[in-house]
Amino acid sequence: MKHSECEPEPASSERVCGESLDTLRQLSAHMVQWGEELGLVGPRELDRLWTRHILNSALLARKVLQGTLADVGSGAGFPGLIVAAMRPDVHCTLIEPLGRRATWLEDEADRLGLTNVTVFNKRAEELWDTVKVDAVTARAVSALKTLIPLCVPLLKPGGELLLMKGQKVEDEIRTAAGVMVGVGLLQPRVETTGPEYGTEETRIFRATVA
Repeated sequence: MKHSECEPEPASSERVCGESLDTLRQLSAHMVQWGEELGLVGPRELDRLWTRHILNSALLARKVLQGTLADVGSGAGFPGLIVAAMRPDVHCTLIEPLGRRATWLEDEADRLGLTNVTVFNKRAEELWDTVKVDAVTARAVSALKTLIPLCVPLLKPGGELLLMKGQKVEDEIRTAAGVMVGVGLLQPRVETTGPEYGTEETRIFRATVA
Protein backbone atom coordinates (compact mmCIF):
# COMPACT_ATOMS: atom_id res chain seq x y z
CA MET A 1 0.00 0.00 0.00
CA LYS A 2 1.53 3.31 -1.06
CA HIS A 3 0.84 6.66 0.54
CA SER A 4 -0.22 8.03 -2.85
CA GLU A 5 -3.36 5.88 -2.61
CA CYS A 6 -4.57 7.90 0.38
CA GLU A 7 -6.70 11.01 -0.09
CA PRO A 8 -4.45 14.10 -0.12
CA GLU A 9 -4.81 16.16 3.03
CA PRO A 10 -7.58 18.74 2.43
CA ALA A 11 -6.87 22.46 2.75
CA SER A 12 -9.42 22.67 5.58
CA SER A 13 -7.44 20.26 7.81
CA GLU A 14 -5.50 22.93 9.66
CA ARG A 15 -8.65 24.88 10.51
CA VAL A 16 -10.47 21.79 11.73
CA CYS A 17 -7.63 19.99 13.53
CA GLY A 18 -5.61 22.88 14.91
CA GLU A 19 -2.57 21.98 17.02
CA SER A 20 -3.27 18.24 16.78
CA LEU A 21 -2.79 18.15 12.98
CA ASP A 22 0.70 16.61 13.15
CA THR A 23 -0.60 13.79 15.35
CA LEU A 24 -3.49 13.16 12.98
CA ARG A 25 -1.07 13.09 10.05
CA GLN A 26 0.74 10.27 11.84
CA LEU A 27 -2.56 8.46 12.35
CA SER A 28 -3.33 8.87 8.65
CA ALA A 29 0.05 7.39 7.69
CA HIS A 30 -0.45 4.46 10.07
CA MET A 31 -3.92 3.84 8.66
CA VAL A 32 -2.47 3.71 5.15
CA GLN A 33 0.27 1.36 6.35
CA TRP A 34 -1.84 -1.08 8.38
CA GLY A 35 -5.52 -0.22 8.00
CA GLU A 36 -6.39 -2.57 5.17
CA GLU A 37 -4.16 -5.38 6.43
CA LEU A 38 -5.81 -5.27 9.88
CA GLY A 39 -9.31 -4.93 8.42
CA LEU A 40 -9.80 -1.44 9.89
CA VAL A 41 -10.74 0.26 6.62
CA GLY A 42 -11.58 -0.99 3.16
CA PRO A 43 -9.31 -0.03 0.23
CA ARG A 44 -11.90 2.43 -1.11
CA GLU A 45 -12.08 4.17 2.26
CA LEU A 46 -8.51 5.42 1.92
CA ASP A 47 -9.73 7.66 -0.93
CA ARG A 48 -11.83 9.48 1.67
CA LEU A 49 -9.71 8.94 4.76
CA TRP A 50 -9.35 12.60 5.63
CA THR A 51 -12.75 13.91 4.59
CA ARG A 52 -14.98 11.04 5.72
CA HIS A 53 -13.09 9.77 8.77
CA ILE A 54 -10.48 12.12 10.24
CA LEU A 55 -12.09 15.54 9.70
CA ASN A 56 -15.54 14.11 10.34
CA SER A 57 -14.34 12.89 13.76
CA ALA A 58 -12.35 16.07 14.44
CA LEU A 59 -15.50 18.15 14.01
CA LEU A 60 -17.14 16.06 16.74
CA ALA A 61 -14.08 16.53 19.00
CA ARG A 62 -14.69 20.27 18.90
CA LYS A 63 -18.21 19.74 20.29
CA VAL A 64 -17.20 17.64 23.30
CA LEU A 65 -17.13 19.30 26.71
CA GLN A 66 -14.33 18.73 29.24
CA GLY A 67 -14.31 15.58 31.36
CA THR A 68 -14.67 11.91 30.47
CA LEU A 69 -15.96 10.27 27.30
CA ALA A 70 -16.75 6.75 26.13
CA ASP A 71 -16.71 5.85 22.43
CA VAL A 72 -18.93 2.84 21.73
CA GLY A 73 -17.79 0.53 18.93
CA SER A 74 -14.53 2.44 18.38
CA GLY A 75 -13.38 0.24 15.48
CA ALA A 76 -10.41 1.94 13.82
CA GLY A 77 -10.62 4.84 16.28
CA PHE A 78 -13.17 7.11 14.63
CA PRO A 79 -14.06 9.21 16.51
CA GLY A 80 -12.43 7.99 19.75
CA LEU A 81 -8.73 8.26 18.87
CA ILE A 82 -9.31 11.57 17.10
CA VAL A 83 -11.07 13.03 20.13
CA ALA A 84 -8.20 11.83 22.35
CA ALA A 85 -5.63 13.45 20.04
CA MET A 86 -7.47 16.76 19.82
CA ARG A 87 -8.70 16.96 23.39
CA PRO A 88 -6.01 16.18 26.00
CA ASP A 89 -8.48 17.59 28.56
CA VAL A 90 -10.86 14.67 27.91
CA HIS A 91 -10.15 11.11 29.07
CA CYS A 92 -11.40 8.76 26.36
CA THR A 93 -12.61 5.22 27.06
CA LEU A 94 -12.68 3.28 23.79
CA ILE A 95 -15.06 0.30 23.79
CA GLU A 96 -14.45 -2.26 21.04
CA PRO A 97 -15.66 -5.90 21.12
CA LEU A 98 -13.37 -7.16 18.30
CA GLY A 99 -9.99 -8.25 19.66
CA ARG A 100 -7.78 -7.20 16.75
CA ARG A 101 -9.37 -3.75 16.66
CA ALA A 102 -9.00 -3.31 20.41
CA THR A 103 -5.31 -4.22 20.06
CA TRP A 104 -4.91 -1.67 17.25
CA LEU A 105 -6.50 1.04 19.42
CA GLU A 106 -4.11 0.34 22.30
CA ASP A 107 -1.05 0.15 20.05
CA GLU A 108 -1.97 3.27 18.09
CA ALA A 109 -2.65 5.30 21.24
CA ASP A 110 0.88 4.34 22.38
CA ARG A 111 2.43 5.20 19.01
CA LEU A 112 0.74 8.61 19.01
CA GLY A 113 1.74 9.28 22.62
CA LEU A 114 -1.86 9.63 23.82
CA THR A 115 -1.97 9.25 27.61
CA ASN A 116 -5.70 9.97 27.92
CA VAL A 117 -6.93 6.66 26.44
CA THR A 118 -8.28 3.49 28.05
CA VAL A 119 -9.34 0.58 25.80
CA PHE A 120 -11.86 -2.11 26.75
CA ASN A 121 -12.12 -5.21 24.56
CA LYS A 122 -15.77 -5.65 25.56
CA ARG A 123 -19.32 -4.91 24.49
CA ALA A 124 -20.90 -1.73 25.83
CA GLU A 125 -23.49 -3.59 27.90
CA GLU A 126 -20.72 -5.45 29.76
CA LEU A 127 -19.50 -2.09 31.10
CA TRP A 128 -22.79 -0.55 32.24
CA ASP A 129 -21.94 -1.16 35.91
CA THR A 130 -18.31 0.01 35.75
CA VAL A 131 -18.04 2.89 33.24
CA LYS A 132 -19.74 6.20 34.09
CA VAL A 133 -18.72 9.15 31.90
CA ASP A 134 -19.74 12.71 31.03
CA ALA A 135 -20.28 12.01 27.32
CA VAL A 136 -20.81 9.05 25.01
CA THR A 137 -20.03 9.03 21.30
CA ALA A 138 -20.63 6.44 18.60
CA ARG A 139 -20.26 6.36 14.84
CA ALA A 140 -21.70 3.88 12.35
CA VAL A 141 -22.80 1.47 15.10
CA SER A 142 -26.58 1.16 14.69
CA ALA A 143 -29.81 3.14 14.43
CA LEU A 144 -30.75 5.47 17.30
CA LYS A 145 -33.56 3.14 18.44
CA THR A 146 -30.92 0.49 19.28
CA LEU A 147 -28.00 2.78 20.04
CA ILE A 148 -29.58 5.05 22.66
CA PRO A 149 -30.46 2.24 25.16
CA LEU A 150 -26.93 0.86 24.66
CA CYS A 151 -25.21 4.18 25.42
CA VAL A 152 -27.32 5.85 28.10
CA PRO A 153 -26.35 3.44 30.96
CA LEU A 154 -22.70 4.52 30.49
CA LEU A 155 -23.56 8.16 31.27
CA LYS A 156 -23.50 9.98 34.57
CA PRO A 157 -26.70 11.91 35.43
CA GLY A 158 -26.68 15.04 33.28
CA GLY A 159 -24.29 13.38 30.82
CA GLU A 160 -24.52 13.90 27.09
CA LEU A 161 -24.90 11.79 23.97
CA LEU A 162 -23.04 12.95 20.85
CA LEU A 163 -23.86 10.36 18.20
CA MET A 164 -22.59 10.79 14.64
CA LYS A 165 -25.31 10.21 12.10
CA GLY A 166 -26.04 10.25 8.38
CA GLN A 167 -28.64 11.93 6.22
CA LYS A 168 -31.52 9.84 7.58
CA VAL A 169 -31.07 11.03 11.17
CA GLU A 170 -34.51 12.70 11.27
CA ASP A 171 -36.15 9.39 10.33
CA GLU A 172 -34.16 7.64 13.06
CA ILE A 173 -35.28 10.24 15.60
CA ARG A 174 -38.95 9.66 14.72
CA THR A 175 -38.51 5.88 15.04
CA ALA A 176 -36.71 6.27 18.39
CA ALA A 177 -39.21 8.72 19.93
CA GLY A 178 -40.61 6.20 22.42
CA VAL A 179 -37.13 5.01 23.40
CA MET A 180 -35.99 8.59 24.06
CA VAL A 181 -38.92 9.20 26.40
CA GLY A 182 -38.26 5.88 28.15
CA VAL A 183 -34.64 6.70 29.00
CA GLY A 184 -35.39 10.33 29.88
CA LEU A 185 -33.51 12.18 27.17
CA LEU A 186 -33.70 15.97 27.30
CA GLN A 187 -33.31 18.41 24.40
CA PRO A 188 -32.74 15.86 21.61
CA ARG A 189 -31.53 17.75 18.56
CA VAL A 190 -29.33 17.51 15.48
CA GLU A 191 -26.32 19.79 15.18
CA THR A 192 -24.72 20.24 11.78
CA THR A 193 -21.10 21.29 11.47
CA GLY A 194 -18.39 21.31 8.79
CA PRO A 195 -19.23 23.96 6.20
CA GLU A 196 -18.03 26.73 8.56
CA TYR A 197 -14.56 25.13 8.34
CA GLY A 198 -14.75 24.59 4.58
CA THR A 199 -15.36 20.85 4.77
CA GLU A 200 -18.24 18.39 4.34
CA GLU A 201 -21.28 18.41 6.58
CA THR A 202 -21.25 16.27 9.72
CA ARG A 203 -24.47 15.57 11.63
CA ILE A 204 -24.43 14.97 15.37
CA PHE A 205 -27.43 13.77 17.34
CA ARG A 206 -27.10 15.45 20.71
CA ALA A 207 -29.13 14.98 23.90
CA THR A 208 -28.74 15.13 27.68
CA VAL A 209 -29.71 12.43 30.18
CA ALA A 210 -31.96 13.61 33.01
